[in-house]
Amino acid sequence: MMIVFYIAAVIAVAATVMTITLTHAVHALLYLIVSLLAVAVIFYTLGAPFAAALEAITYAGAIMVLFVFVVMMLNLGEAAVEQERRWLDRRMWGGPALLAAALLAELVYTFAFGIGPGGPSGGGVSPHAVGAALFGPYLLAVEIAGFLLLAGLVGAYHLGRRRTDAEE
Repeated sequence: MMIVFYIAAVIAVAATVMTITLTHAVHALLYLIVSLLAVAVIFYTLGAPFAAALEAITYAGAIMVLFVFVVMMLNLGEAAVEQERRWLDRRMWGGPALLAAALLAELVYTFAFGIGPGGPSGGGVSPHAVGAALFGPYLLAVEIAGFLLLAGLVGAYHLGRRRTDAEE
């Protein structure tokens, strides 16, 4: 199980570096999703299957929806649509597809050899323990993270909106 952990860690670091260094938003988003899925695999190997499921559903799923929502809200126009069409060629999918295939191979390996969360011992964190931690000592951190996400969304709207002649 340690080899699965280290492979997922390398994939997470590589995908995160690509997320930070790429200049195109869609390309960076694909690597961000691979990075978040790799972190979910890391959570699973550390004995937290519930946290892994939350990571995959909440972050890899919700971040994608939020990104699409912000792009739709900004309404960048026909020039941006044409630019996206030029970016979406087959070569662009190679990196994320390779990293996602490595994560899939790890998952198949884990299930094939019957290795449960937390290694062969199978000790895991229950959903009750996660909820007690989030609404107990980490309540303030969860609330602050929610406010930061809201502030980012409002900031993106403010920076990207088009002003009419009456507003100027």
